[in-house]
Amino acid sequence: MKILPSGLSWFTLALLLSGLTRVCGQVIVINAGTLVDPADGSEKTNQTILIEDGKIKEIGAGLRVPADAVRVDLSHEVVLPGLIDAHTHLLATVDPQWDLGDLWIMALQRRAGYRAISGAQHAKEMLQSGFTAVRDLGNSGEYLDADLAKAIRFGVVPGPTMVFSGKIIGPYGGQFWDTPTDARLIENPEYRFADSRDEMRKAVRENIYWGASVIKIVVDGQKYSYSAEDIRFIVDESSRAGIKVAAHVQTERGARAAIEAGVASIEHGWVLSDQDLALAKKNRVVLVSTDFTVASLLANGIEPNTARRTHEGYVARLKRAWEAGVEVVFGTDVMADAKGRTRGELAIEYIDSFSEAGIPAPDILKAMTTRAAALLGIEKARGSIRVGMAADLVATPVNPLRQIDGLKSINFVMKDGHIQGKP
Repeated sequence: MKILPSGLSWFTLALLLSGLTRVCGQVIVINAGTLVDPADGSEKTNQTILIEDGKIKEIGAGLRVPADAVRVDLSHEVVLPGLIDAHTHLLATVDPQWDLGDLWIMALQRRAGYRAISGAQHAKEMLQSGFTAVRDLGNSGEYLDADLAKAIRFGVVPGPTMVFSGKIIGPYGGQFWDTPTDARLIENPEYRFADSRDEMRKAVRENIYWGASVIKIVVDGQKYSYSAEDIRFIVDESSRAGIKVAAHVQTERGARAAIEAGVASIEHGWVLSDQDLALAKKNRVVLVSTDFTVASLLANGIEPNTARRTHEGYVARLKRAWEAGVEVVFGTDVMADAKGRTRGELAIEYIDSFSEAGIPAPDILKAMTTRAAALLGIEKARGSIRVGMAADLVATPVNPLRQIDGLKSINFVMKDGHIQGKP
């Protein structure tokens, strides 16, 4: 990759490359060796992309380029839209040594300031691996996700565009399994417990008030779970504000209830019958499958043999869902840190699970771009390389349409017209 300054000082250009600033009105010109369109799997060679004020202004061959434009030479690279992780937890870190992997202990032990700082680092790491947008689904304390999203949007810290949920809504107890010595200890910002219709309505409205652009519910984190009627009430209340619902499901009963209720997506779906899959396809419910790699399971404290068996089970379920025609979108659910590995590096490896499930490379790419953008509701601004869209671009020397592992070799990331520096 060669970057040629024209009409700019090297100091200003260095700031541009670091992602810290962008000259107002300055045009950036990218010469792309191959331009990939994930929507239809097409490729175009020797394309020029003109970017101004963070958006794509023109695309084509032989375009007239302003004399003072900043030129970026990607003529030996494959250029494609930035990637999307549809299930992240940037503000959460579970650690087998610190908190035994328990969400309740994590919520008590990790103060908001620490979580905010580590969340900013996780956001930067995700961006550096090519994820220019994420859907952050809770476990974010007292709306720390809203604060992080704002800091990224205002350019205070680098990170992907965040579609976030605020507090996770669930029956009393949420995903807390330990019984505390004092009931007041379970009432903390990690979840919004809602059992009655009034509580559900208020929980949805509170999250939306604080900026949530998706509502996440935990359907079956306890022995008691939300019914299809409960979930349908939440879906209807959310839809009044144009907000979709993502449903965490870990049992067959919970999955069936969420699918029947018409949520936008089911998260995880560890146990899905053939009937569940057929109904999900009929109701156009997306599966965000979070098929943990062995590396991520080990980081969560899972014993190696168990980690391998668990991973194999996830892949088998993903293969069944794909063959049943269910729309699958890429999501990772990475919440643990691995020594010497970034969150982005752990996340990008989830493409291996898709490959192992027999999903073709072009469809994996769709699951990480166009299909993911549609689920997040950002398809009019992100997820594709089109005139008028945000300039969220990545480049790799290996064409992921033919070799999806090329996404592990991303060496150029642009977010909203900012060229992101590597660590």
